[in-house]
Amino acid sequence: MTVDISARIDTLIEKYGKYGKSSEFERIRTAAELAAKAHEGQFRQSGEPYVCHPISVAEIVADMEMDADSIIAALLHDTVEDTDMTDELIRERFGDTVADLVDGLTKLASIPYSSKVEQEMENLRKMFIAMARDIRVILIKLADRLHNIRTLDAKPPAKQREIALETMDVYSPIAHRLGVTRLKCEIEDLALRYLDPVGYEEIITALERQSTVREDLLHDIIDRLRNRFAEHGMGDIHIEGRVKDIYSIYRKMFMQNKTIAEVYDLYAVRIIVDTKDDCYNILGIIHDMYKPIPGRFKDYISTPKPNLYQSLHTTVIGRAGIPFEVQIRTWDMHHIAEYGIAAHWKYKQGLTGVDEKYESKLEWIRKMLETQQDTDAEDFLSTFKIDMFADEVFVFTPKGDVINLPVGSTPIDFAYAIHSEIGNRMIGAKVNSRMVQIDHILQNGDIVEIVTSKASRGPSRDWLKIVKTNEAGSKIKQWFKKEKREENITQGREAMVRELKRLMISPSVLENEELVQAVIKKLSFNSLDELLAGVGYGGVTSVRAANRVREEYTRLKASQKISEPVIKEERPLKKSDSGVIVEGMNSCLVKFARCCTPVPGDDIVGFVTRGYGVSVHCADCVNVTTMDRERMVGVRWADVIDGRYTVGLDIHARNRVALIADLSTVLANQKISIHSLRTREIEDDAVVSITVSVSDRAELDSVCSGLHRVAGVTSIERSGSTGGVRL
Repeated sequence: MTVDISARIDTLIEKYGKYGKSSEFERIRTAAELAAKAHEGQFRQSGEPYVCHPISVAEIVADMEMDADSIIAALLHDTVEDTDMTDELIRERFGDTVADLVDGLTKLASIPYSSKVEQEMENLRKMFIAMARDIRVILIKLADRLHNIRTLDAKPPAKQREIALETMDVYSPIAHRLGVTRLKCEIEDLALRYLDPVGYEEIITALERQSTVREDLLHDIIDRLRNRFAEHGMGDIHIEGRVKDIYSIYRKMFMQNKTIAEVYDLYAVRIIVDTKDDCYNILGIIHDMYKPIPGRFKDYISTPKPNLYQSLHTTVIGRAGIPFEVQIRTWDMHHIAEYGIAAHWKYKQGLTGVDEKYESKLEWIRKMLETQQDTDAEDFLSTFKIDMFADEVFVFTPKGDVINLPVGSTPIDFAYAIHSEIGNRMIGAKVNSRMVQIDHILQNGDIVEIVTSKASRGPSRDWLKIVKTNEAGSKIKQWFKKEKREENITQGREAMVRELKRLMISPSVLENEELVQAVIKKLSFNSLDELLAGVGYGGVTSVRAANRVREEYTRLKASQKISEPVIKEERPLKKSDSGVIVEGMNSCLVKFARCCTPVPGDDIVGFVTRGYGVSVHCADCVNVTTMDRERMVGVRWADVIDGRYTVGLDIHARNRVALIADLSTVLANQKISIHSLRTREIEDDAVVSITVSVSDRAELDSVCSGLHRVAGVTSIERSGSTGGVRL
């Protein structure tokens, strides 16, 4: 494939020249030629020279009107990773800023990691650290991902899906949070083409069928608007018609089970004016011309989105009875809506002052890094995806300040979003002047007041099962880490002993210095006491910590560096085929109640049935209250338990596309078998009832923790427990 590289470089410089400084032309050309030389002999799977990729990325960066350093970094972003180019050479030729940008864009491929998840986590963490220092890192990375997905046809199908899925999981939410709408919409549409080609083609075909009607409709609307605006002396107004982007249509159709005809805002008219007052004047004219649809008006000018997006949105009924959306904004708002943070980025056009809005947009990155310093790979990726998802609610403080939280958040999340001390001293909450439970789900527009007391004894460990935001969960864990160290160590040691015994490993292995040092290093702790405290306050699960011990124990045993430990007990270990010991009976039939499906670790009670042995129930089972007390018998879990136990869970979530797939992925990653699954709809929500197999309550808690992190999940309850015990 023949490509005129010199002509491509000329085009890039011409694009930059429309807004940039002519004094930077030669520097950009030098970087492009250096990239071409470094990548010489390398080709993409499409057959074109590899250097075409960094040049294309630089062109996308230029479309966002970024500075020369950003364009040069885009040109060189793959050189350190894929060629003999060194960081020192880039620093010498182009300065520290470019070198730091390239370093932030370079993956950690040369460092050995124990798993692909760990490597992906460290790459993301490195990118966020660089991003917090200089936002240009992620803007260039988004441009890189956009070009990669534009040229995905050359990849094999499995790789296409992998890249498209990562794009939707990681890069689309980042683009949303940074407000880079134009780029976000394109990468989502392109990713959808590979993730669901049937759904994608269905929407494309439907839009093509309606193309003539659509063009006539939008043309008629725009003409009528121009005439009406002229009557009000507002003739020079920019109006444009458009169709909703493909992925947005897809979400409406498949998440809300609608046909394309039922998507209200399929057609949209955008009106751009000079002042904020003009926006509201135009809105009045629109509502006078067309009938607005109740509940479809949104004022993002008075209450901007977290990514600083501002606009008025209203949906009205046209003359043909077809609904369409109207967006009204100023030119400044439009520029921010299209380019997001790049529109008011502090380096642009030589600005040296720090824009407060710019700094506020980076605060969530810094919070994410602070709250996830001690997390391991799986937790980082899970919480990252939750923190980044776009579904949010906007609630108010009593003073009128807006706080944005993920859908499903509670007053506890709100309290910790205000300040750590507010959360730690919280004893209750009022929503819209009415006292509510602390697990109350907040809705858009709620006014939330937190009731605090200096006499408060601090947060409860149960709060960790209620909160939705990673920030709140992290601050609660930090409180327990700081205030209850000795208690945490004791609880953590007890949990570790139980888990090691379940794995048939003697707790005495924790006396082996080499094993302990390897385990605490893998889990990012500094000492055994710190690890045990981490287990105690919830920084790491006993299951994960014990599994790391097992890995190191197996390795050391294979190399004969550790002898076979024997589990020491003061009394002989009791074992039962069912896993349950019935007091006063050496041998009897034991069955587990289907109404509550107890697992090892649950508090249990026994009930002597007529002819079917002893039925074992959870102590909080709804049926226990109706049992004949004279037929109840004491039961306990055996000391040694083998096998797995089925348990029923009711997962309450916002109904959306791929919900079942995401829940199944979490279970598959934890190697949990699904025995049954059924769903039902309750208004816009879904309840997913599943039966899974677990070894004990600790594994069940770990499973529920993973399921809680799936986007849209609001609560999880054990089937059959009193009032539905939340997990």
